[in-house]
Amino acid sequence: MQEVILDIPVNADAAMVWQDDLLYLLDQRKLPQQEVFVRCEDARSTADAIRAMVVRGAPAIGITAAYGVALAARQRFLQSADQWRDLLEEDLQVLAASRPTAVNLFWAIDRCRILIGSLQDDPFPALLALAQQMHADDRADNRRMGEFGASLITEPGAVITHCNTGGLATGGHGTALGVIRSAFERGRISEVFADETRPWLQGARLTAWELVRDEIPAQLMADGAAAARMAAGGVGWVIVGSDRIAANGDVANKIGTYSLAVAARHHGVKFMVAAPTSTIDPLTPSGADIPIETRDPAEVLSCGGVPVAAEGAGAWNPVFDVTPAELVDAIVTEKGVILNPDQEGVAAHLRA
Repeated sequence: MQEVILDIPVNADAAMVWQDDLLYLLDQRKLPQQEVFVRCEDARSTADAIRAMVVRGAPAIGITAAYGVALAARQRFLQSADQWRDLLEEDLQVLAASRPTAVNLFWAIDRCRILIGSLQDDPFPALLALAQQMHADDRADNRRMGEFGASLITEPGAVITHCNTGGLATGGHGTALGVIRSAFERGRISEVFADETRPWLQGARLTAWELVRDEIPAQLMADGAAAARMAAGGVGWVIVGSDRIAANGDVANKIGTYSLAVAARHHGVKFMVAAPTSTIDPLTPSGADIPIETRDPAEVLSCGGVPVAAEGAGAWNPVFDVTPAELVDAIVTEKGVILNPDQEGVAAHLRA
């Protein structure tokens, strides 16, 4: 992966840029101190960027993978106009293996597979158009999602959010942060308390960066402070995103989400999950069936590359946890709202 500086305005809605027939990803590992892009030229460099957390957030991962398929198809067709489909299969597998939990990744690759099956000539133009359409559709869907979510917030007050769910994690505007943006525009949110989100500090580095740029009042807090913040009063909602929603409404999201939901229920605070329908996986019966990615213990044992733990200590580092559906008051998608989600409600929403 090669880092470059692009001559474009850097903002949350420019996390993925197609320029000069290559994919550029805003390196979210370097924010907020540096605003640089990583250049992706093929499937492997795209998969490496996804795996290394250059880009993260389920919708953004799916869109990035679609661009990666287009890059790979161009390369394979140049390699062999007759055998490009067989050669491309290896690239699809490489992309699919980059992150196991975010179902949008597999949804995007499956959409590409369907299109590939219908193509006869050079596949690159059609696959690039599909990736760009996914990108544009996600941005528009997030706007709709934001309006649906904002309509649930009837009493003005503060909200808590976890990890990063804004333009950096999506095609633009954001899922949970998109709801917050829309609700703030309506005067329904006074301020946002953002968990710092250890160990990658997405809340501190990314969510705070987006909120400050939008001039939305933001207070950063340690993950462990959320329950005390709820107990102090004034918080009406916890609003989070998701990387996979099971058929029964169980929600996989950034580690720490489950404890937020438990604390919210205890304190009478409503709990909202905002995610596109592509995040709902009807083939996964419940949260128990969702594969949970575990990463390098060094991510917990250090901070910013500096060791913070006693030498010899180990670390358990799951990236996600599962919040049971019974702790979720509402799931919001681009189609509307699922109140008190369960298997029947989720299925009916997908059929709508």
